[in-house]
Amino acid sequence: MGSGSSTGFPSHCRHRYDTIADMKARHLHPWDISPSQAVDIQRSLANRVEIRPLNKAPAFVAGLDISGVDSDGCATAAVVVLSYPYLEIIECRVASSEVPFPYIPGLLSFRETPTLSPVLESLSVQPDILLIDGQGIAHPRRFGIACHLGLLFDIPTIGCAKSRLIGAFDEPALSKGSHTFLWDEDEVIGAAFRSRDGTRPIFISVGHKVDLVSALRIVRSCSLKYRIPEPTRLAHLAAAGKIAPFVPEF
Repeated sequence: MGSGSSTGFPSHCRHRYDTIADMKARHLHPWDISPSQAVDIQRSLANRVEIRPLNKAPAFVAGLDISGVDSDGCATAAVVVLSYPYLEIIECRVASSEVPFPYIPGLLSFRETPTLSPVLESLSVQPDILLIDGQGIAHPRRFGIACHLGLLFDIPTIGCAKSRLIGAFDEPALSKGSHTFLWDEDEVIGAAFRSRDGTRPIFISVGHKVDLVSALRIVRSCSLKYRIPEPTRLAHLAAAGKIAPFVPEF
């Protein structure tokens, strides 16, 4: 489960797929902007983030990740679509492009989203929810990369970060599946989640069109034997060239 690949749909989920993906990013703002303009955009768009329970169980979940920027100023983005809850790979897309925006803490989405968007737009299988290696509302302006991509594509998103950006938390119990809340003063902005016995927690937060209870449920079911949930783990491998791109046969 989670590591195999196929060019077609597993028999148990063929009946769950009935539409070709229509992943097109909406135009929310220009991308050729200064860091101060990016901060203003985050503050403005944060008010449009929707926090609500998932209205149905997903059939397909996708993980997104991006490689480090190389010496030519380019990065490789990957999206891997998995069946849910079986977590079998259905589709994998990869694309590389120049990264013009500088690295500035808190403005990651303006650096990575222009590279991630084309791989999402190339999908043939429509994911029901995205898991993104980065923050959702666990962000100084409540608008991390998971929120940004969720609004751009009007899709439920979850931030699954390997490190904390802001907030305070108590260490969760050492057993897999334990969590504690991540607080910013008197507001719960996410959770520290133990995805594997005895490992450092990962940080889960709402991106868009999901609540924290639903986000934890999805991440828990996507956490197998590694610290990183399977969708984002596989996307990381694909961005590093360790999983070959492929599309399903319909």
